Amino acid sequence: MNTRQETSTLSAGIVRRATTLADGRELIYYDDRDTTLGAERAVDARTLDPRPETSSMRLDVLTGDWITVAANRQNRVMMPGADADPLAPQTPTNPSEVPSVYDVAVFENKSPAFGPALLHATGEAPIAADPPLSLGDLATLGLGRTRNAIGRCEVVCFSPEHSGSFGTQSVTRARTVIEAWADRTAALSRLPGVQQVFPFENRGEAIGVTLPHPHGQIYAYPYITPRTSRVLESIASTGPDLFQRILDFERASERIIFEGEHWSAFVPFAARWPLEVHLMPHRHVPDFAATSEAERDELAHLYLRLLRGVDALYDTPTPYIAAWHQAPVNVGRDTVRLHLQLTSPRRAADKMKYLAGSEAAMWAWAAEVTPEQGAKRLREAIERAHA
Repeated sequence: MNTRQETSTLSAGIVRRATTLADGRELIYYDDRDTTLGAERAVDARTLDPRPETSSMRLDVLTGDWITVAANRQNRVMMPGADADPLAPQTPTNPSEVPSVYDVAVFENKSPAFGPALLHATGEAPIAADPPLSLGDLATLGLGRTRNAIGRCEVVCFSPEHSGSFGTQSVTRARTVIEAWADRTAALSRLPGVQQVFPFENRGEAIGVTLPHPHGQIYAYPYITPRTSRVLESIASTGPDLFQRILDFERASERIIFEGEHWSAFVPFAARWPLEVHLMPHRHVPDFAATSEAERDELAHLYLRLLRGVDALYDTPTPYIAAWHQAPVNVGRDTVRLHLQLTSPRRAADKMKYLAGSEAAMWAWAAEVTPEQGAKRLREAIERAHA
């Protein structure tokens, strides 16, 4: 069992402590700048089953999309009580995934859609039996094409508490999570075969959340995702400054939610969802790893302001997907800008938007709430939450 702990200090005084779990998965603690925790962390003494084999991917020749087949995810834990929370710190009665009390913890998912990305001892190349060979290899159409779904799926625990979300955290804790996103984006982007890194938070049972613990995830994909591929096509057609022109267009509109020194939030002109808001940096940065300390500091405040306004829309917490889109690892670094796309299917206090025939089957959207109405309601909710 590996008990070694590698420690380093990141920006804003946040301390990173890296170790491994009993089955070899990586575990990293990120300590708040004002943490009350000591330096030592308990060893994971569990006896665990071997890690699952790397999942496979199958090509949909009609669309060019790669579909991951991850049967290991079928039996994952569903909505456990606090006494069996797998993301809480371990106790004598709860052999969870995290051995010690923590501020923020990141670890490799036990039931990943991508990976484990098995490496040679030198860490130079994947040894999966059938890895993607290149982006060109992945773009080649053909019947019956398969590849191993190399990559990485990580869980990001925002707090040791059993319930909550990103929006219920303190500014200090939010800053720690943002630092973790930046640190993991840089590390995952260096893994052989990884083409794109995606931090996100699913919030609420209506979204399909299986654990109530406040947490998010990070996916490191072996391909460029379909949405980002479409974005790259749009940039190629309209010009490399597309994101800046979008930001300028929205900041001059009635859909603007708020503006800071480094970030602005707005409801996009062609919003699909009843609640959809984007948060974008004012300068071009491809991902979290490229943001400055000042940008991360302001984001900790503004992101909490946005999320608390989202929860103030109704009397009960709002389900949402908070998707942080980043540029691919090897292409589009100078044109694809980091930005948040937060969406919710909740269209009224007691109504949800379900994707049925036209939207689910044909990808043809119809919006029930105008973006201008949505922006007005969200601005008012943010004011109530702030008051």
